[in-house]
Amino acid sequence: MGEGLSHAAHSARRRAIRRKAQQRHVHFYSRCAHWSVCRTGIAPISWHRERWVLGGTALLLVLLTLVVIPAWASAMRHDAPAPEHTLLALKLPPLPAAARQAAAVPEDWRTVRVQPGQTLADIFHGLGLGPGDLQRVLDAGQDGQALRRIHPGDEFAFLQDGSGALKGLRFDRDEATRVTLRLDANRISESVQARAVERREHLAHGSIDSSLFDAGSQAGMSDAMILQLAKVFGYDIDFAQDLRPGDSFTVIYNDVYRDGEYLHEGDIVAAEFVNQGRRYTAYRFQTAGGDVGYYSEDGRPLRKSFLRTPVDFTRISSRFTAARMHPILGRMRAHKGVDYAAPTGTPIYAAGDGVIRYRGWENGYGNFVVIQHNSTISTAYGHMSRFAGGERIGGRVHQGQIIGYVGMTGLATGPHLHYEFRVNGAQRDPLTVTLPKPEPLPVAQLAQFRRQNAPLLARMKAIDGGVRLARAGNGAGAVGGSD
Repeated sequence: MGEGLSHAAHSARRRAIRRKAQQRHVHFYSRCAHWSVCRTGIAPISWHRERWVLGGTALLLVLLTLVVIPAWASAMRHDAPAPEHTLLALKLPPLPAAARQAAAVPEDWRTVRVQPGQTLADIFHGLGLGPGDLQRVLDAGQDGQALRRIHPGDEFAFLQDGSGALKGLRFDRDEATRVTLRLDANRISESVQARAVERREHLAHGSIDSSLFDAGSQAGMSDAMILQLAKVFGYDIDFAQDLRPGDSFTVIYNDVYRDGEYLHEGDIVAAEFVNQGRRYTAYRFQTAGGDVGYYSEDGRPLRKSFLRTPVDFTRISSRFTAARMHPILGRMRAHKGVDYAAPTGTPIYAAGDGVIRYRGWENGYGNFVVIQHNSTISTAYGHMSRFAGGERIGGRVHQGQIIGYVGMTGLATGPHLHYEFRVNGAQRDPLTVTLPKPEPLPVAQLAQFRRQNAPLLARMKAIDGGVRLARAGNGAGAVGGSD
């Protein structure tokens, strides 16, 4: 009886607590009473917004469980340790003594560039080396002759020990060969290294407007290459007085590269010059005897027996005439030569092969040289500042050899060369005298010349045709460029 009363009282208390909670949260229950999924009634189940939210939340929890837990487990897993490597010491053969020494002590080569007027003896002396060292090097086989013929710009590398004794010498035997000499107390060892040399070909075309140098520069040619072009055609064209606006040139030339780097300018391979409507051609060719020269496209040498002008000059200051007012004497007097104005010290060349008949001081002429070329022809050179070293009276000279330098000795108002061309002792005008023609190539060499230069001749003709078309199409008087 008492137990039943106690149970009834407990149930009544729970109902009272529930009613109080419902009264306190009446607003919440009124909003959420329909959230139950298991509602009973006749109407079918209908998914409202709240049910979608509950279902999406449950699905998200399931996906997170499937993704995050395996990833966390993989991150916490420890990889098996990598297998250890074992290093084995291998016994290698020892290096040769020379290699060990070279690796231990780097060699300190000192490079010296030859300056104008400098000899190999001067270079050895400047490094504290004696005549005995020089003679020992000069006696070293075939390189002795190469060492005796050094030129400005050549480079020599010296290896000396701590006391200054010569241990090695390195130099270029030629463009493609480097020689290294190693010296010890008893002998000299030589090693030769071949060097890669290539010639890169260029094409230039220009038209004369004001001067050859301006046209050549616009075509991409260097001053040295323009001078070479002038020398090639210098037997036929007087570039001081024969040039006219509209004259044109086309040149195929090359530059020399060694080990991929520019070394120096090369040679003109083929060229064409149109002067006052007349066309001149030049092709480089080496004869069977080893002589290199330029020949016209029909195989005739451009090199004449005499240079038309034996000096690189700026202008003609006085021409050949029977009567001229002398600038110093102040009276009419014949001028039986041509005066070429040029800076003091400009080289003067022998106009042709011959023998020096006179070399000394001559009244009016100052320092004076006369060259006898054959039984009838001689040339004379006056007002030199000084003579070139070497040949004396009776010595032979070759065409183009330097015999002196421009000056103003004797009766002269400025530096220039007075040049005379004499036939049987009588002066002739050097600008108009008919020069003897050289002998053409022999038949066998002429055939070789034509075979060798056939591709170049075809290129020159193709270039000439292209230039003509360009001029016709553009209506221009000049086409220039280089490649």
